[in-house]
Amino acid sequence: MEQGSNTPARAPLLAREGWGHIAFVIAAAIFVTIWLGWLIAAPLWLVAVFVLQFFRDPRRVLAGGPHAVLCPADGRVIALGPVEDPYLNRRAVRVSIFMNVFNVHSNRLPVGGRVRKRWYSPGRFFNASLDKASSDNERNALWITTPDGSDVVVVQVAGLIARRILCYIAEGETVGPGNRYGFIRFGSRVDVYLPLGSHTEVSLGDKVKAGSQLLARLEPGAVASTVPR
Repeated sequence: MEQGSNTPARAPLLAREGWGHIAFVIAAAIFVTIWLGWLIAAPLWLVAVFVLQFFRDPRRVLAGGPHAVLCPADGRVIALGPVEDPYLNRRAVRVSIFMNVFNVHSNRLPVGGRVRKRWYSPGRFFNASLDKASSDNERNALWITTPDGSDVVVVQVAGLIARRILCYIAEGETVGPGNRYGFIRFGSRVDVYLPLGSHTEVSLGDKVKAGSQLLARLEPGAVASTVPR
């Protein structure tokens, strides 16, 4: 487990979610090279390079500090502002990060605390950069209550070609900030819903790194009375 701030996050060089894909494409490339030659096998080797870079999973030194919210994904900030939180029925600040196929796709928890609830919603596969992806696409959401009582929701959203959301956290677990908790294959998005009054540390269009960069800081005591308890 990756505990605390400024701690190197232990992870394999290549995400375990991709080991089967990597083995298959490299084996196919080797087979075609042996039997048909480099020229015909070249496209398969290009695919192998793409798959290797997609499933890379570098170690991260976790950011920290009082009331810190960490970036849950690598990518670009495509939405930021007040919205209606569809999970906790409250007004909230939503920050959305779009991951293209060249980003690291390991997802990390933005805050530590107790996982109060998990929702899985089947859906469609619109381009994850579209705003309607947050409500219409396949998605997996976690409600986490921090030790100081703040409620944060983090949502994995499938993308246009993403067909598998992986989440390893269950309801009732106590988790640490920056822990690796899931993966989305081949392009996707992560939304974070924060209490009103939270101070965002990113801007629209920013490129961010999961775990090692701050997304926001929570305002102590900013707990909405409409959140179900």
